[in-house]
Amino acid sequence: MTRTLEDSLRWARAGSDLFLTALDGRSDDELARPTALAGWTGKHLTAHVAANADALRNLVHWARTGEETPMYSSTEQRNADIEAGATRPAGELRDWARTGAKALAQDLGSLDQQQWAQTMRTAQGRTVPATEVPWMRAREVMVHAVDLGGAVGFADLPADFLASLIDDITGKRSTDSAATDPHTPALTLTATDTDQSWTLPGGGAAAEVTGPLADVAAYLAGRAPHAVVDADGNPAPPLPRWL
Repeated sequence: MTRTLEDSLRWARAGSDLFLTALDGRSDDELARPTALAGWTGKHLTAHVAANADALRNLVHWARTGEETPMYSSTEQRNADIEAGATRPAGELRDWARTGAKALAQDLGSLDQQQWAQTMRTAQGRTVPATEVPWMRAREVMVHAVDLGGAVGFADLPADFLASLIDDITGKRSTDSAATDPHTPALTLTATDTDQSWTLPGGGAAAEVTGPLADVAAYLAGRAPHAVVDADGNPAPPLPRWL
């Protein structure tokens, strides 16, 4: 699907609400427990999402002023900030996540048409226009609302967001080094509940993989899908890391 700025802003708002609701649904003890993300507790995850809002506000500042303001000073600093954040009391983390989300939304609402066209670099080194920022936020809060491990699953995310997420992931996976690795499987993925299809390059003939839209998105994002299988009903092959 073609993603618009209005779509991304809508998903960023909905995703922030979903993440904060999921966060409210986890007790302090539950936040201290491991998540499905290796090495991260719920407190690490909350610190990451809160810090992400602060980092994206740097990009909004860049767009608004033209002053180069990277998301993070370095990857090492980003990781250190998450580790330090995970040691903070759960109440502080909840407040940080909530105030950061509100401040980012206000900043995004302040940009004019010319500022939305301003380009900047992401933490991965991509040069993107400011219109990419709300999509980056939507992706973070939607997916990590699931990663918190509460009642939210990929099936609870908006279908149009999931389709755009799949477009985004297949686009990245089709251009990174894994796409030319003969050990990476070539795939044709079909969402059985929408009949939408996507392709991934790789070694050998493309295998047919099917499943509900939500599970295809989860599979491509490196999360555990429930019903993504090949033509013989076997689990879909593992993929390299997405981000």
